[in-house]
Amino acid sequence: MPIGEGAGHGAMPDLPAPAGSDSAPGRPGLIDRRDLLAALDRAAEKQVTMISAPAGSGKTSLLRAWVDRPRQDRRIAFMSVRPGQQDAQLFWLALLDAIRAAAGTGNTAEPPPVTPGFNGDAMMDKVRSEITTSGGTFFLVIDDLHELSSPEAAEQLAALLTNLPRGVHAIVATRHDPPLRLHKLRLAGELAEIRAAQLRFTEAETREFLGAAGIALPDHVAGLLHQRAEGWAAGLRLAVLSLAGHPDPERFVAEFSGSHRTVAEYLMAEMLERQPADVQRLLLRTSLLDRVNGELADLLTGAPGSERILLELEDANAFVVSLDPGRTWFRYHHMFAGLLRLELRRTLPEAIPELHRLAARWFAEHGQAADAVRHLQTAGDWAEAARLLTRHTVSLTLDGQAGTVVALLRSFPARTGEESPELALVYANADLHQHRLDDAQAHLEIARSYAATTPPERRPRLRTAIASLDLLLARLRGHFDAVFEQADALPSPAAGQSNTEVALAVDLRALVLLNLGVTEAWSLRLADSERHLLEGAALARDIGRPYLEVACRAHLGFASGNRSLALVRRRCEEALALAARYGWDAEAVIAPAQASLAGTLICTGEFDRAEQWLDRALRVTRSEGEPGVRLLVRLISAMLRAARGQHREALAELTAAEEIQAHMVGRHGLSSRVAAWTAATQARLGMLDHARKSLAALDDREAATGEIRTAAAAIRLAEQDPAGARRELRTVLDGSAPVNSFLTPIEARLLEALACRDLGDGHGAGAAVEQALNLAEPDRMILPFAMTGAWELLEALQHRTSHAALVSDILDAVRGDAPASPGRPASGPVEELSPSELRILRYLPTNLTRPEIAAELSVSLNTVNTHIRRIYAKLGAGDRSVAVQRGRELRLLSNGRA
Repeated sequence: MPIGEGAGHGAMPDLPAPAGSDSAPGRPGLIDRRDLLAALDRAAEKQVTMISAPAGSGKTSLLRAWVDRPRQDRRIAFMSVRPGQQDAQLFWLALLDAIRAAAGTGNTAEPPPVTPGFNGDAMMDKVRSEITTSGGTFFLVIDDLHELSSPEAAEQLAALLTNLPRGVHAIVATRHDPPLRLHKLRLAGELAEIRAAQLRFTEAETREFLGAAGIALPDHVAGLLHQRAEGWAAGLRLAVLSLAGHPDPERFVAEFSGSHRTVAEYLMAEMLERQPADVQRLLLRTSLLDRVNGELADLLTGAPGSERILLELEDANAFVVSLDPGRTWFRYHHMFAGLLRLELRRTLPEAIPELHRLAARWFAEHGQAADAVRHLQTAGDWAEAARLLTRHTVSLTLDGQAGTVVALLRSFPARTGEESPELALVYANADLHQHRLDDAQAHLEIARSYAATTPPERRPRLRTAIASLDLLLARLRGHFDAVFEQADALPSPAAGQSNTEVALAVDLRALVLLNLGVTEAWSLRLADSERHLLEGAALARDIGRPYLEVACRAHLGFASGNRSLALVRRRCEEALALAARYGWDAEAVIAPAQASLAGTLICTGEFDRAEQWLDRALRVTRSEGEPGVRLLVRLISAMLRAARGQHREALAELTAAEEIQAHMVGRHGLSSRVAAWTAATQARLGMLDHARKSLAALDDREAATGEIRTAAAAIRLAEQDPAGARRELRTVLDGSAPVNSFLTPIEARLLEALACRDLGDGHGAGAAVEQALNLAEPDRMILPFAMTGAWELLEALQHRTSHAALVSDILDAVRGDAPASPGRPASGPVEELSPSELRILRYLPTNLTRPEIAAELSVSLNTVNTHIRRIYAKLGAGDRSVAVQRGRELRLLSNGRA
C-alpha cells in the first residue's frame, strides 16, 4: 500500500493529492501492509471506526488500500472533507453525493441545490434514508474530518454516527479526535479505534518499503532510518525521495532529521505554521529539551498555561507524546523536534544560551543534576558546569549513573577537562568506574590538594566525596585492611551541621556499610558482613538510594553462605527482583547475586539453571569489574565445570581466578579454596608435579586449612597412596583443621571413602559415604559427590541407606537428568509440600519404618505420622507406594528404583 495520504471523494480516482491534504508528495513505491489492513477489517465490524493520527501517518493510504480491494458484498461511500470546510450545507451535500455514487444512483438523482434556508436535520434524515434504501452492507468512509470546522455539521454528524441504520458502518479518519461525543458507542463496544502507534511502520516494513522503491541499504542503516523516523510514514517517504540517486546514502541516513529540507518544509506547512502564536512560542522555546513539563515550559516561555497547551497538542496528535501515565512529562517526535530546533536557531539564536541556563537552573533545583550539567555545557558555561558536576558526582554514582558522569566528563573541552583541578574528583570517580585504578589514585591526590585551598563552605562536601572514593579505591584494589582502617577513621556527623552536610554524612555512612560488608564478605567474616550489608540496605532504602540498596543486597546471598543454601537462594532472588524492578538486572551491580545463586544451584545439582545465571554474571565481569566479584564468578564457573566432569575447563577457570588474586593487594577469603581445588583438579588430570608445586607454594597457615589438607588427600589418591590420603584427612575429619567452606567436610569424607575403597575396606567406605550423606541431606548437597567422583560408590548403597532419595538425585544429576527444584513439582494439581514434609517424603521409598524415620530425623513418631497424613492428602495418595509413585511423577522424588 502507498505511503503517505491523499484526498478525493466518490469513486476515489487516483488523482494527485490537493494542496493542504494529509499527504506527502510523490509515490515512490507500494507495499502491502497486510496486518494493518486486517486490523481495519476487524475494526470495521463495529458501528463506527475512528482512525486518529498525526499528519503523514498513512491514514488516507490505509483507507484507499482498504477501499480498493475487490469485494462484492459491500458498498462504500468515500469522501474527504475539503480544507477549511466551515459550511454545514456543503459538507452534507458532498456526503450525499458520495453515498449516491456508491449506490449507483449518482446519474439519476441530483443532489439538492444549495439553498439559503438549509435544514441540517432534514438533510441528515435524507442521508440516512438513502443509505438504508441502498441495500446490503454499507460503509460510510470520511477522510480528513479534522478539516470540518462547522460546529453545526459536527453535531449533526455525531447524531448520524450514533444512530446508523442496521448494516451500515462508518469509518472516519482525522488528525485529532473530533468533538463528536461518541462515548456511548465506546461504552456499548461499538467504537473501534486505530491510533498512531498501529499506523507506524515496523522495521521490517521499512526495509520492504525501501526495497519497493529500489533503494538498497545495509540492515543497520535501514534500522537507523526507521529509528530516526519513528515509523512515521511521511518521514520515510520523504527520506526515500531524497535517497533516490543520493551519492552517499549512509551519510544521508546518519544526518536525516527534521532539519532536512524536504522534511522541514513538510512539517512547517503541515504542523508548525498551523499553530497559534502562543503554541508556536512554546514549541520553539522548549524544543531544546529532551522532555518537558508544564512548569518547565512556563519558565522558558515566560507565560502560564503551558501544561494545558501540551495536553491539547497530544490530544490533537501534534507530534507530542506523553511519557508517563499521569501525562505530566512530554517529548516531541524526533523529526518534529529537529525542525523546531532548526527554526529556533534561525529565528531566536540570541535567546538559546539563556534558555539553556534557565533549564539548567530548573533541573538543578529539582534534583536532576545530570540534565542541569548538560544544559550548562550546551550554553557554554563550562566553569559552572564543572562546579555542579563536581558537587554531584558521588550522588550520581550512588544513583547508578556512573556511566552518565563519564559521558558528561567527555563533553568538556580539553582545556576545561584535565587542566581543571576542580574536575579532578570527577575524573577520579570516572577512573574508578572504568577500573583505571592508578589514574584514580593520581586524580584523588589532585582533588585532595584542591580541597585544602577551596573556600571553607565547600570543603565538607569535597572531603566527604574524596573519603567515599578512597574507600571504593581500596576495595577495588583488594586492599581490605585499608578499607577497615579508613572506615574506622571517618568522622561521625557533628551537631550543628546543615541539612546538606547531614545528608552527605548519611550518604557516606551508607557507602561505608556497603564497603565494609563487601570487604568482610571477601575476608570470610560472614556474620559481620551480613550485619553491615543488611544495615546498609535498610539505610539506602530509607534515604532513597535504590542503586545502593541493590548493591548491598547483591552481596547478601554470599554473606549468608555459612547459614543455609535456602537462605542464600532466597536473598539472591530478592536482590535480583529488586534489580529487575529498576532495570539493573543486566548491570555489574547485580553480578554477585547472579553468581551466588548459580553456586547454590550447582551445589544442589541444578546445573542447567545454574549455567543460565552464571552466564549472566560472566557477561558483565569477564574483562573488568571488582576483582573480588570476578574471582567469585571464576570459582563458581570452575565448580560447574568440575561437577560436569570437565576438569580441564575447570582448571582454566581456576587459573583465571588465581590471576585475579595476583593483582589484589589483600588475600581474598576464597583464595585457599581456589588453591585447593586447583591442586586437586591438577591431580585428577594427572598433573601431579604441578599439583605438588601448587601446595608447596603455600605458607604454613594456609597449608593447615581443611581445604588444603583435602587437596593433599586428592593428590595422594592420584598417586595411588590411599593410606597417605587418609593421613592427610585426619585433621579435617576430627575437626582440628580450620575450614572455610561447608563443602569441605563433605568432600573430606568422600575422599576418605575413596581411600577406604582402594584399601579394600568396603565397610569403611560405606560408613564414610553415609557420613557424607548425613552432612549433605539438610541442603540436598550434590556437588561434592559429582566433583570428587565419589558418586560411583553410591550404586551399591542405594538400597542400604536412609538417604535413598538423595542418592537417586545425585545419580540423576551426574548422569544428566537434573532433579527438580525441591518442593516445586514439575506439573500436576498438587499443593506445595513444606520443607518438613519433603524431608519425610524422601524416606518413603526406603525400607525404614515410621519409628525408624522418626529416629533418623530426631522427631517424634506422632510428628512423622502427622506429616505422612498431610503428604498423602496433598499428593492424593492412599498409601505409601502410591505416594512414592506420585512423588516421582511430580519429580519430588527421583525416578530411580528405591
